[in-house]
Amino acid sequence: MNKFRIGFGFDVHSFASDRPLWLGGIQIMHEKGLLGHSDADVLIHALCDALLGAAGLRDIGFHFPDTSEEFKNIDSKILLKRTMDLLRANSYELGNADITVCAEKPRLSSHIPHIQICLADVMHVDSEDISIKATTSEKMGYVGREEGIAVYASVLIYRKE
Repeated sequence: MNKFRIGFGFDVHSFASDRPLWLGGIQIMHEKGLLGHSDADVLIHALCDALLGAAGLRDIGFHFPDTSEEFKNIDSKILLKRTMDLLRANSYELGNADITVCAEKPRLSSHIPHIQICLADVMHVDSEDISIKATTSEKMGYVGREEGIAVYASVLIYRKE
């Protein structure tokens, strides 16, 4: 019998001028990017936290600290690949991921299929195992004031026999 585990991840990054916007491994044209030690891909960071948490492997900051030069401006797809390597080294595999991006702008609907394909390629899973939804915060709070983007991620993983 497979052992199932659920993980939850959350991340938020503030907008910053003169940075590209990376979300789910793809670059999205927008007047601002996100501020962070790496490429600040808030979606991948929340997903990594959910995966690591589900496997009981702590969090993204433990494995990829923002105090390390090794991770300065790193492509977050590399972090996601390493996270999947850690899961698989512990005999876990992804069942599915359910991700919600909360942003007033940019509008993400047309980007979602591309993000799903990108994540699936990096994670070596089927794209239908990754659900991505986009919403706003109805102009309330830091997301509503367009100060940044927040992402919530839930995953189901299982131990391979």
